[in-house]
Amino acid sequence: MTQSANPLQNWFRRPVIYIRLPSQGQYWPDGALNMPQNGELPVLPMTALDEITYRTPDALYNGQAVVDVIQSCIPSIVNAWKTPSIDMNSILISMRIASYGHDMEINSTCPKCSESSDYGIDLRTVLDMVGRPDYGQSVQQDELEFFFQPMTFEDQNYVNTQQFETQKAIQLITDSTDSEDAKLKKMGDIMKRVTAATAEALARNIAGIRSPAGFVDQKVFITDFLANCDRTLFTRIRDHVIKLRTESDPRPVTITCGSCQNQYEQAISFDMSNFFATAS
Repeated sequence: MTQSANPLQNWFRRPVIYIRLPSQGQYWPDGALNMPQNGELPVLPMTALDEITYRTPDALYNGQAVVDVIQSCIPSIVNAWKTPSIDMNSILISMRIASYGHDMEINSTCPKCSESSDYGIDLRTVLDMVGRPDYGQSVQQDELEFFFQPMTFEDQNYVNTQQFETQKAIQLITDSTDSEDAKLKKMGDIMKRVTAATAEALARNIAGIRSPAGFVDQKVFITDFLANCDRTLFTRIRDHVIKLRTESDPRPVTITCGSCQNQYEQAISFDMSNFFATAS
């Protein structure tokens, strides 16, 4: 039996704004994004279920809440796990604008007089200031040429989970009643894991390495290389990746202190767990 169309569908939520992704669709794997012909993605406001979803701690921790809400608000995104990191800020800002409006209050402390106050910012202006790093710029080191790519949300969520688990393990060791020698041994083991995890995270930002032996894009080989290359090269690659990540952040907003009139810059965090909580 064919189900009839809902007579109330004309009152379903509709797009509030349209956004252009900083990546312009580049770095998305096939099937993860249905890019409209004009390059502008419609953004719908969140539903009541979406709000419940992103307030669920376990779902936020494993990343599923972020994925579910993004795919609900931006239907053109088929698989939000594959969202390149350079697009995530624009996506989160646009979802908040569509759901709660473009005005947002942030709390900021003046570095001059230490006065803490709430200030209003226009998220449309912040959206326009999202950076667009050039991941097409390679790095040459002797016979090696390194090519880069942004992490996906799936990559970043994995790295964040690993970091959280490491912090928990360190805290458990610190709070334990073990002897100092036993604590030092356990901390040494954790530091080895941290070093390996750092190389693995960095490898996720490398699209491939060209050498006289050929082009290598297998992550297991790139991770192994990063764990065994000299410190100077590792530092250069790491600093280049950090620079690219920083350039993808929106520029800080200018705040004028209401108490002493001092003007200063304030960075804005777009972490899902706190960025949307301020709208409630």
